[in-house]
Amino acid sequence: MITMKIIKKPRVTEKASFVAEQNVYTFDVPKSANKTEIKKAIFELYKVKPVKVNILTVPSKKIFVRGKVGTKSGGKKVLVYLKKEDKIEII
Repeated sequence: MITMKIIKKPRVTEKASFVAEQNVYTFDVPKSANKTEIKKAIFELYKVKPVKVNILTVPSKKIFVRGKVGTKSGGKKVLVYLKKEDKIEII
């Protein structure tokens, strides 16, 4: 059950849903995750074999909330490319 530690959650954004139409799915992963672990986790969770995996680093940002300075934590996000006939159902 290492898959729950590798794949935190799917990124549900407007841009991610637009790219999902081209069979590219976006997930949040921990900073320590690598491509081979992510491929195995996707196969265990969704029973589809990824064609390609791209890892992107999301930088942390300074934000202002109610006049106070804070930070938005960064992390990693993953773009998982699938074959045309494969689909992932994200609810």
